Amino acid sequence: MAYGIVHQFAGGTEEQYQATIAAVHPSDGSLPEGQFFHAAGPSANGWTIMAMHDSKQSWEQFRDRTLMPRMQAGIDGGFAAPPEETAFEVHNQVSA
Repeated sequence: MAYGIVHQFAGGTEEQYQATIAAVHPSDGSLPEGQFFHAAGPSANGWTIMAMHDSKQSWEQFRDRTLMPRMQAGIDGGFAAPPEETAFEVHNQVSA
């Protein structure tokens, strides 16, 4: 079952987003293994990122093997604090 993640970075900026994505996503511009959707943009509180993975397991692998280790090590110019996270199992998905 697909799994969705929403990250809200209070006070986050596009510049921080670009630095973070460059550090945690594949350098060829593709998505991490298991991720099939990614959207991001400014929001009332800062910066919001929404990603969908093909399963909770693929999200956890990306989070534990790539995202968290790199963010904990510090990303030059990246987000300074962890996001508020909302995660959910996707029960309905509609595409154009």
